[in-house]
Amino acid sequence: MPWKNQGGGPWGSGPKGPWGTGPQSAGPRPPDLEDLLRRGQDRLQQWLPGGHFSGMGVALVLVAALAIWFATGIFRVQSEELGVVLRFGKYVRDAQPGLRYHLPYPIETVLLPKALRVNTISIGMTLIDDPARRGRTMRDVPEESLMLTGDENIVDVDFTVLWRIKPGGAGAYLFNIQNPEGTVKAVAESAMREVIGRSQIQPILTGARNVTEQSVQELMQKTLDTYNAGIQITQVQMQKVDPPAQVIDAFRDVQAARADLERKQNEAQTYANRIVPEARGRSAQILQAAEGYKEQAVADAKGQSARFLKVYEEYKKAPDVTRERIYLETMEKVLGGSEKLVYDGGPGQNIVPYLPLGELTPRRPAAPATTGQQQGATR
Repeated sequence: MPWKNQGGGPWGSGPKGPWGTGPQSAGPRPPDLEDLLRRGQDRLQQWLPGGHFSGMGVALVLVAALAIWFATGIFRVQSEELGVVLRFGKYVRDAQPGLRYHLPYPIETVLLPKALRVNTISIGMTLIDDPARRGRTMRDVPEESLMLTGDENIVDVDFTVLWRIKPGGAGAYLFNIQNPEGTVKAVAESAMREVIGRSQIQPILTGARNVTEQSVQELMQKTLDTYNAGIQITQVQMQKVDPPAQVIDAFRDVQAARADLERKQNEAQTYANRIVPEARGRSAQILQAAEGYKEQAVADAKGQSARFLKVYEEYKKAPDVTRERIYLETMEKVLGGSEKLVYDGGPGQNIVPYLPLGELTPRRPAAPATTGQQQGATR
């Protein structure tokens, strides 16, 4: 007798075994793959023209798939970004900000680094969260900021480096260095230590900051160009330059003493600038007076000499007359300013041997004597 006539077999109806139970399910059954494929084909046939796979339907599916694939190559570059297009992993070109296109994956891919943004790195200081102030506060990092100068002094330098990706260097930036920020920070600290090690402490603390910043920037750019890092250093700013905290009070005393020294030197220089021109003026005045006296004396001597020569010429022509005239002129010079009393020797005038006539006679202006009177008084 067949099993179907016996209700499913010798053990009765239903899928039962010889012990009265059927096969037990061990858990959730996996989806039937054939059923899923059949359902997908049914849905695809609903979209195809004619409801079945034809040449036109397959072509439309392929065209749609290609259109979607090509559409995946559209991308947007933001204002601070620069698109770097790779073809099979090799750099081929840059893409400027805006809506751009590249061949779809896996032919070309694009990277979008922040190439147009200026980045900032601080050396010697760091920002930490401060719960007490409900914000962030600056903390000094001595292992980065303490540096040795060329005159064997220690200086505490905190500075900031501004950098960006060099125009046309996005490819080198992405593929030649692994950690850009760490590289820039290490190069900045090394360059600052080298420049500080070649300098004296006094110019660094006073007026050589601009020179130091420019030197550090040039050295950093040279080093990064050697690495072909594709990074441009835009500026180096020294935030704080002080001696170590342990000796800052003594250093300030030294600075105050140097300031007093400079003030005294400036006062002395001011006094010298005032006295020296006055002394030079007096010296020039004395020299000019001496030169004038010299010219006057020479001129007088030349005049006397010329006069003597003229008199000598006249003397040779008439010696007696010239001799008498010279005698009279000389006596006129000698007796011209003296007091003179003339007595004619008349009767009744007795003159004692000594009489201070000059004191008894009132002084009066001396009248110029004529030549005849001078001759009579002389005789």
